[in-house]
This record gives sequence, C-alpha cells and structure tokens, in this order.
Amino acid sequence: MFIFFHKIASVKINSYFGNSYNIHLIYKSIIMSINRRQFLRRSLAGSAAIVVGKELGASTPAAVGVLPLQAEDTSPPARGKSVLGLRCKPLSTVRIGVVGLGRGAGAVKRLAQIEGTEIVAICDLNPNRVANSQKTLKNSNRKEAVAYTGEEDWKKMCERDDIDLVYNATPWELHVPIALYAMDHGKHVAIEVPAALTVKDCWALVDKAEETQLHCMMLENCCYDFFELATLNMARQGLLGDVIHGEGAYIHDLRGEKFKGYYKHWRLEYSKYHTGNPYPTHGLGPVAQIMGINQGDRMDYLSSVSTNQFGLSLWAKNNLENDERITHSERYMLGDMNTTIIHTVNGKSIMIQHDTTSPRPYSRIHLIQGTKGMAVKYPDQKVAVQPDTHSFLKEGNHKEVMAQYEHPLSKYIGERAKKVGGHGGMDFIMDWRLIYCLQNGYPLDQSVYDAAAWSCIVELSERSVLNKSCSVAIPDFTRGAWRDYKPWPVIDMQGVLHG
Repeated sequence: MFIFFHKIASVKINSYFGNSYNIHLIYKSIIMSINRRQFLRRSLAGSAAIVVGKELGASTPAAVGVLPLQAEDTSPPARGKSVLGLRCKPLSTVRIGVVGLGRGAGAVKRLAQIEGTEIVAICDLNPNRVANSQKTLKNSNRKEAVAYTGEEDWKKMCERDDIDLVYNATPWELHVPIALYAMDHGKHVAIEVPAALTVKDCWALVDKAEETQLHCMMLENCCYDFFELATLNMARQGLLGDVIHGEGAYIHDLRGEKFKGYYKHWRLEYSKYHTGNPYPTHGLGPVAQIMGINQGDRMDYLSSVSTNQFGLSLWAKNNLENDERITHSERYMLGDMNTTIIHTVNGKSIMIQHDTTSPRPYSRIHLIQGTKGMAVKYPDQKVAVQPDTHSFLKEGNHKEVMAQYEHPLSKYIGERAKKVGGHGGMDFIMDWRLIYCLQNGYPLDQSVYDAAAWSCIVELSERSVLNKSCSVAIPDFTRGAWRDYKPWPVIDMQGVLHG
C-alpha cells in the first residue's frame, strides 16, 4: 500500500511542480507525516508496556529504553566476600610508598606532617621530582626515602615488605595496573581520581579488593572540602529533609595546561579519542556520599549529552601558531560541555557536568536539594530552608547555620589543615582521615565500591553520548550489598567511628 501511495503521490507532484527541489520538500513532508503517525502508535504502545510493567510489580521503568549492561560490564563470580565496612588490622605506624611526584609531591608534604606515618619509598620517572621530595622530607625532619626512578620501578616499590600503603598519584592510565599489583603484594591502596577509565577496570579493582580483603580508596579530596562536609552534616541531621537531587561539576579552564602542563600530554591525548565526562568524581563524590550511594541506594542508569568541541581548536589556533607539536589539522573528540543525568534506584537524581575547555571561572557547583531546603556552593555559599525557601538565608543567619552544622572532622583538624594546605586544606583532611582510619582499623570513608561507581561514569557517559544520549545502565559493584547498609552518620571525633 505504501508503494502504491508513493507512486500516486509522485505522479501528482510531478503534474503540479516541475522543480525537483519542490518535489523533494513535498515528498519529505508526506514521509514525515507518516513517520509521526508511526511514532505516536509506538509511543502509545510503549506507554502501555510501562503501565503493564508497573501492574506486574516492576519497581522502575528503567528497563524501558535503557542500554543493557555489556558483557565486559559484568563481574565474574566473586573471589572474596564484600569489603563494604571492611575493618583491617590496626597499624600503629602507617608505612607509605608514594608513586607519581607531580601531584604526589603535595602528598609527601602532607603525609610528612601526620603523626604515625613513615614515608618509606618515593617513585617518579623525573629525578628532579624525586630530589625535591627528598628535600621536603628533610625539611619535615624525616629521614630520606628509598628512591625509584625507573620506568617500572613502581613494581619494585610494591614488592617491598616494609610498606603498608601505596599512594598512587600517577597519570590515569597507570592507576589500575599499580593498584592491582600493590594489592597482589599485600598493600592497601589510595588512588588519585578517577580510579579507573573503563567499567572493566572498575570491576578489576572491586574483585581484587574483595579477593585480598584490602582497602582500595580513591582519593576524592572534594568530599573533604569544608562546605561539602557541612552539607553532609546538614543532610544527616535532617536540616534539608530527604535529599532528592544533587548537582556537581568540574568546570575548570585547563586549555593551557592540556597543551603544555602534563606528562606526555596525557589529558590532551585523551581529548583526541574520547568524549563524555572523563573526570566526574569531583562533582559526583560529595553528592553520592550525602545521598548514601552504595549505602541504602545506588546509581541505576544515566543519560549524557555533550556539545561539540570548540575550545581546544580555538586555543591552539590563537596560541600555538608556530608550535610544530600541534597542528591546526588536529581534531578533538571531547565535547566542551558534558552534562550527565543519573537516576538512582530510590528515584533520586544527580546532575554532573564537565568542562575544561571554556573560558569561565572555576566551579564544582555542589548543590544539594532536599524536601525541606537546599544548599549550593558556587558562585557563593548559600543555604535556603523552610519556612522561607523563596530566598537564601541572610548573612547573619547563614553564618549561624554554618557554625551550627560545621562538620566535626573539619572542626577537629580544619585549622591545622588550612596551615598545611592542599586545595585550601581539604587534601590534608583527606590524608589525615585516611591515616587515622588505618591506624585504628576502621572502615574508610570511601570504599572500593565508591571508587568503581563514581569512576565508571567515565566510560558510561561516553557510551551514552555516542548513542544519542540513550540511557545506559550502571553496574551494581556491591553485588547487592548496598541494600543492607544505611548511610554512615556524621563522624564524631569524640567517639570511635562514624558517630
């Protein structure tokens, strides 16, 4: 019937119009009309299917229109038990090996200021970085560390029997190999962000941590920012009600750094071949902790959209006219602004953005929305709570609320952290807390499941973008254990553990 209609339509069109362009337009209109009717029929059928699903007891329509997990997303049978809430043997002195002395140089400085630590070994390909870290240790009245500078000397460091913790601050591609090797040799691991770039590697970290029963923590420092800690306290104390939505971001103009500031241009190289959100954890981590992700809730699926790429090409054109390393013909795949929306099993939502190639001020957004109020950090720290949520708290009331809900951890160690430094002090709070938990045999604030769940957004957001923002399922890295845990209450430094 369609073929017959097509022929009749073509005859009539040709009898009225001689211009092929007009014929094309009319034909296109006819086809679009047919397609719209087909779309409506399919939409109604899809709606009926969702209704039927609900009647049959389906908890969520997530299965409708969601790309399923791929084979590489799924884990092999567990080789050990869950490490959610893992307690390990207390370490009176935490003996540390630091690999990667670019970002890791700051870690050496901070760790040297924490009681009960020993920097046993340091490793970097650049001998000057090693020498500078040795000076840092000397200035902190610490003994010189064993130095490693070979391409794979990190293996030798991991093989030592006098190290408890490997602190991994290397470029992205080395995060997983070093972490797995370290755990295979009986070491706890702390990994810079993101912990992994693929879902397969996220599972590898989970499986290895469960197999070895060792800690594998991603060093998400933004979870220890003073305002983020305060909003965590607000949420746990009920000031904001039930938290239903959160927003986070990593918006940071890194155009110059991408071209000039990184070892082997590893950020720039990633931008050539990938899209999506390659750096989701700064924005996601604090929100996920507040929402109790992997502790009573988990991320279910996401949808992601990216702009085209503009910023890198424009920056190269304007600033690298005579630079033979970078040609104008180079093309970059990473879109300037990526927006990813995540839906949780309990029906809550998270928005995460990434943009490192646009000329705009730094922002992580950090917005927490509850049923009784909200808090947001950028561009200014503001809180709005019932009964008057049409406006933010006035300055005096804002200060009172911030003082009342200051997190016990920042209250306990915050002033010292500001003096030691590291992104305003939050890096020191993170390192201090990590060492404190290892010394006392406590579970860490961030588990390997958090490292995996927050990091898997790298690949899954790209997968969504390349499929016209189709929803993508997010694996359950806890293997169902998230259901048996409630979000930890706020840490009470006068007590023992998490309240």
